[in-house]
Amino acid sequence: MNTQSQAPAVEIRGLTKRFGGTTVVDDLAFRVEPGRVTGFLGPNGAGKSTTMRMILGLDTPTAGRALIGGRPYRALDKPLNVVGALLEAGAVHPGRRARDHLAWLAASNALPAARVGQLLERTGLSSVAGKRVGGFSLGMRQRLGIAAALLGDPPILLFDEPVNGLDPEGVLWIRTLMKSIAAEGRAVLVSSHLMSEMALTADHVIVIGRGRLIADTGMRQFIESAGPGASLEEAYMRMTAQAVDYSADAAAMRTETRGPGR
Repeated sequence: MNTQSQAPAVEIRGLTKRFGGTTVVDDLAFRVEPGRVTGFLGPNGAGKSTTMRMILGLDTPTAGRALIGGRPYRALDKPLNVVGALLEAGAVHPGRRARDHLAWLAASNALPAARVGQLLERTGLSSVAGKRVGGFSLGMRQRLGIAAALLGDPPILLFDEPVNGLDPEGVLWIRTLMKSIAAEGRAVLVSSHLMSEMALTADHVIVIGRGRLIADTGMRQFIESAGPGASLEEAYMRMTAQAVDYSADAAAMRTETRGPGR
């Protein structure tokens, strides 16, 4: 596994993003530490996907910084060796075969070709490695996206709704994978709307609403804050009750359609 400096794996400092007159992320600050799974929660439109895109250099902040080991993503010499990400499972040409997709990523990033076969096996895609991605189910596309994220053996993983389209066996598989990755000392940031799954997977939780930080605490402490016998869902609903905004203007709706505003 690649090593990381003593700096936090991911550090968000005063991060702000505006699309026209709409503020999607508003002065956000938090850290994602190695050795644990951090759940990233919030209502639709809260700014989770936009934040992840800024971490990965896909969107430019209006203000603030997103740092990886103390450096912006765009300053990393070999980014796939540092950060692996699954933001959109459909971001693969449908005519490309699964094995060819991973082989192209490996070759273009000077990664060992042997990783392709290893990850096809690890993600359960060996039997369909020669098939075109256009014929894959959503769950199979999710697995391929996870394989691509792991290709560079990175110490940091970012997953946006990774269990979408997975059957119960697949959900258990991704849960086990994320926990095992964190146990190896890596940092995992995962966004999900499945509260029951997050309660079983995440060690720490970051909650945002309307682009602002609502909570940044251990999972157990977050649940206990809602009272005796509360579930994560109950704690989450209580915490975000005032953070759901259904009055977004057309600019916000456009960013939601393309993904980053979730």
